[in-house]
Amino acid sequence: MFEENKIVMRDVTNAGLVVSHQIGREMASQLDLEESLEASRYASFLYTYSTHPRELPPLAQVVGSWNLPHQLVEIKIQCSSWRAWASIDSSLFLWRFDGHCLQEYKGEATVCAVGLVKPKPSVFYESIEYVLVLATPDELILVGVSCSDGRDDPCAETSLHQLPKYTVPSDGVTMTCVACTDEGRIFMAGRDGHIYELNYSKLWRRCWKVCVSGGGLGGVISRWVVPAYVFKFGAVDPIVEMVFDNERHILYARTQAMKIQVYDADGGFKKVAEENNLIKINRTTTTKSSIVCIAPLSTMESKSLHLVAVLSDGSRIYFTTSPGNLGDFSKNHPRPSCLRVVTTRPSPAEKVYAGVYYSAGTLLLSDSSTRPSLVIVSRDSSTQSAVGPGILGTSTSSCSRELRESISSLPVEGEILSVADKLHQPNTATTLESLCYGGGDLSVQHVLPRKQVVVFSTNGVMEIVLNRPVDILRRLLASNSPRSVLQNFFNRYGAGEAAAMCLVLAARIVHPEVVISNVVAQNAAEAFEDQRLVRMGEDVEEGEPEFSASHDGLCLCSARLLLPLWELPVVVEKGGSIMCRLSFEAMQVLQHKIRSLENFLRSRRKQRRGIYSRVAGLGDLSGSILYRDDSEYNGSLSNKRQRLPYSPAKLTAMEVRAMECIRQLLLRSSEALVLLQLLSQHDLITRMAKDFDANLQKALVQMTFQQFVCSEEGDHLATRLASSLMEYYTDQAREQVEKVSTILREGCPSYYKESDRKFFLAMGCLDRAVFTSDAEEMEKLAREAFNSLSKVLESADLQAVCKWFERLRFYEAVVHLPLQKSQALDPEGDAFNNRIDAAIREDAVAQRVQCYEIIISALRSLKGAHSWREFGSSSRPVLDQVRNRYICEIVQLGIRFPDRLFHEYLCRAMIDLGLENELFECGGPDLVPLLQRVAGEPKLQATSSATLVPSKQAKYSEVLASYYALKGKHLLAARALQRLVERSSTDSEDVPTLDQRCQYLTKEILQAKNASNSDDLVQLLEGKLGVLRFQIKIKAELEALVSRVEALPGSSESEQSGTNPNIARGKAKELSLYLKSLTELLYDYAVPFELWEICLEMLYYASNSSTNAEYSDNIRESWTRVIDHALSRGGVAEACSVLKRLGSYIHHGGNGAGLPLDTLCPRLEKAALERLESGVESIGDEDVAMALIAAACKVETEPALLSTYDKLIFSTSAILQSPNLKLRLLRSSLVILRKWAMSVFAHQMSSKAYGASLILDAANRYMSEVRRLDLPQRQTEDVYRGFQEITETQVTVI
Repeated sequence: MFEENKIVMRDVTNAGLVVSHQIGREMASQLDLEESLEASRYASFLYTYSTHPRELPPLAQVVGSWNLPHQLVEIKIQCSSWRAWASIDSSLFLWRFDGHCLQEYKGEATVCAVGLVKPKPSVFYESIEYVLVLATPDELILVGVSCSDGRDDPCAETSLHQLPKYTVPSDGVTMTCVACTDEGRIFMAGRDGHIYELNYSKLWRRCWKVCVSGGGLGGVISRWVVPAYVFKFGAVDPIVEMVFDNERHILYARTQAMKIQVYDADGGFKKVAEENNLIKINRTTTTKSSIVCIAPLSTMESKSLHLVAVLSDGSRIYFTTSPGNLGDFSKNHPRPSCLRVVTTRPSPAEKVYAGVYYSAGTLLLSDSSTRPSLVIVSRDSSTQSAVGPGILGTSTSSCSRELRESISSLPVEGEILSVADKLHQPNTATTLESLCYGGGDLSVQHVLPRKQVVVFSTNGVMEIVLNRPVDILRRLLASNSPRSVLQNFFNRYGAGEAAAMCLVLAARIVHPEVVISNVVAQNAAEAFEDQRLVRMGEDVEEGEPEFSASHDGLCLCSARLLLPLWELPVVVEKGGSIMCRLSFEAMQVLQHKIRSLENFLRSRRKQRRGIYSRVAGLGDLSGSILYRDDSEYNGSLSNKRQRLPYSPAKLTAMEVRAMECIRQLLLRSSEALVLLQLLSQHDLITRMAKDFDANLQKALVQMTFQQFVCSEEGDHLATRLASSLMEYYTDQAREQVEKVSTILREGCPSYYKESDRKFFLAMGCLDRAVFTSDAEEMEKLAREAFNSLSKVLESADLQAVCKWFERLRFYEAVVHLPLQKSQALDPEGDAFNNRIDAAIREDAVAQRVQCYEIIISALRSLKGAHSWREFGSSSRPVLDQVRNRYICEIVQLGIRFPDRLFHEYLCRAMIDLGLENELFECGGPDLVPLLQRVAGEPKLQATSSATLVPSKQAKYSEVLASYYALKGKHLLAARALQRLVERSSTDSEDVPTLDQRCQYLTKEILQAKNASNSDDLVQLLEGKLGVLRFQIKIKAELEALVSRVEALPGSSESEQSGTNPNIARGKAKELSLYLKSLTELLYDYAVPFELWEICLEMLYYASNSSTNAEYSDNIRESWTRVIDHALSRGGVAEACSVLKRLGSYIHHGGNGAGLPLDTLCPRLEKAALERLESGVESIGDEDVAMALIAAACKVETEPALLSTYDKLIFSTSAILQSPNLKLRLLRSSLVILRKWAMSVFAHQMSSKAYGASLILDAANRYMSEVRRLDLPQRQTEDVYRGFQEITETQVTVI
């Protein structure tokens, strides 16, 4: 046998389906009064009314009688549910129903009308429970009533208090009756036919009356003291009775002429309708009659019928204030718009009654014919049973649509003066009514007490109770009636319904005002299990098996208990707050009843009584009637094969299992109500819901009680609420933690488990540790909490718990608890298994990372705490050394824990937080392979490569290089930096910029220089650095080109230059993603986009490591393109400027290839002559020569340059035979000779003569060449004289 308190969710869920089915039948059987009246409209009189069987106990019985106070004998008496009163002249007597506590109020004028009202809040003192409304011919008076022994206790002593400021003149209007509302409004009817409202407040205007029914001028002026009757013309029809519908806020008034008026009192006050000639409508009797009583109908009786009028012959007329379809109940209390007769009900007898009283479906008629008696007409409950087919069983239903009423009578001595309901205290009544959900006595007899009526007659007071079916059964069981009588009772109400009533008595879940003796409880239990009364289950050949009436009665009783909240949300939102649908008191009552029923079933199971005794030895009682397998069900109903019939023993075992499922459902519901009571007691749901995410808040508001009890989502939510509850008490009310924990552990163990208890005990230790000043005691409590939490990791919110340990600086728990939980969440190590499905592995990693993040959060707090204080210290901030000690403690604890994934996660996190130094210090001996894995080195991480690295790993590789450098391993540091330099990706965001690569490469060169025997490596790296700088320049040129093209309107420049900006942009992006070789940069980027200057630079750079012949042709061609491009762009001046700039770069590198002077000189001189002759550009004689001298910029440049000019001047080429061009060349040669002469003069004496002789020889030859030019002397004279001056100067030097 399973443990009694164990709950199997599968059993609870399937039992919930059974209960839901029964609740559906229960709701379907609860017909509206209008439907029942319509169905019985054509029924015979014998079926409409019936007499109560003589063999059964009576429906009504007198439970007490008292004499009237002697002062009030033969005086007209009025009463309410709380007190009775009578007036004699100017005196008012108020007393309890039993004749005690007589109070007398002595006034100055005759009392005409009296009312009793529960006043509006905050108007009078709290001690004033009620207010008496006294109407005299002269004034209207309010009198306070207070209870001395208890609030709202009908048996309490009362006292009357004068309220002198709450008196207002009647203005000559005599009031006939008073009607009061539950909201404290007071309405009075005057003999002038008007209705007045008596207003009261605690402001300066304490009390005043307003005529609310008078229209036009009379109604307006009556507000200003002038009596309304002054403006009343015609015959006056005074109002003799007023009743108020507190649910719909409608006031009904009956006049002396038997008119019925309807007023809408929802907020304001407005007359809606008036109906007369009502007697003509009622043709159900020939007896002359009149309307003597009107009463509103509650929404539990009918949603479409609103008022009943009772005639003196006992017949009834039913009204509605809605003009639409009566079957449409979609609107919640629509406002009245008319008064319409819907149907009538015939009188139970053809006679006129002396008095009539109607309340909640019960009609009391005072018969004073031969022998005075009180005729009681109430609904026959035997026609209301809702037992019907369950999931696997059927039962005959005795529910009838027609309204059938039972008639009984009680003898009464004397004339009946007044009748009143005796109600319970208002708070109690509200609690009980919230647990009722429509229906007749059968549906609510387990909740409500018996209906009690107080009858005042001339001979005294009688208290009468109206017995319900369960009360009749109780009296039968208490009197040991013959079995035949009990059998008749079961037959009358149906076996299932009678079995449900037996359960109500056996489990003692009726209202406490009915005392259930042990004899009655025992007899009820035996009747519930008596096979002769509750037919046995039977197998049906072509359907599902039928269980016994005991099972049906249990389903019915359980359904009625759970009906008030089963399919409704557990909580409701009101004014921004979330609260339980039922009040704390209502849930307490319901939980007690459900637990009592479950305890009864548990005791019968434990004792092996009844049906449990018939399955002894058949095995386990757990399971569900809905669990089907091939051995028990040979196929389902959908196929055509016939299943094997069940044996009686098998059928009984199935029924026991079904009842066990319902017992578990009751136990689960009881536990849920215990939890909700605790949450409701201190209004904690709103506070806890703020900590939930949006989805959980939505689930909480929308979840029904059925889902809360029967679903996995409800179980999760309830467990979360229980944990939040304990967290609240741990934080806010520590002294009650153990008490609340005990209530949860005993009241709802399926929601609050032993692990939860240990968790919150540990939290209690942490709470005490925080507030202790003893460091040794603090550590002891923290370790105790740590040891306890290590055993209940599944129920601990480690994110919150570890904050407590952080506050205590107990970092052992901060590290170990999350790591232990990560192992508990992934016991198979799926996070490390590359052979399983990737989604499973990623899910395991994600669960572990959530735990790891708790530890990283602690590191983050320490890193960001610049002036935090040591716990338990005085006022000194913690020093950086102490903080670093805590960080190192966390790192060391984490590194020692055997979790490779966490080691990598910790390493990455510390690098991200800038804690590299602490990592280097405390990382331990395995730090190098750890950093290598984090950095993604190919030897240690198969998923990464040397040239394709995730973005964050760049930082990790940099840290690895720093660690290598710190340890003196410079070559390893250089290799780590090399991976960063060569890092590439298809995404520009995942790679370093070219400038960053340049920085990495610079650092790499530095590390290589610090290493030994690394000259070749340094040379190689420096070459790469040069190439990388060319790549940066080309990328910048391409981006500038794109910007220039896009800045111009249209595409003229791109068309003229043949450059597509999109292609250039793409090439620039390529350069930013990947490193290129010098050849690639030259032929794939510089040449296609005509970047000739950069081409020259790269060619000269390449020539430094090769022979000049290899690149001479390319250099010569590139110079030609550079000069041509400069000439086309800015003329000779631009060409000279480019020549100077490039020349300085070319010769800066050392022994590379020189300038192709034989190409540059004639090209520049010829272009200068052409542009000068055409007048396009003004060019000086010295411009070209000086540019060439500046570009060459080497020692002894002039002889080499002069040699080039010498060849040009004395060349036999036809191109160079032009006199003007030769003159241009001679002028440039003159500039070079002068420059050479100045250089020679600055040298030492030993070399002057040799240099001067060379210059003298050249000058003589050029002088002769000038004379041979076929040009006028005036053009050549200045050149000739220049050479002559040089000759004379050099002769002097020699």
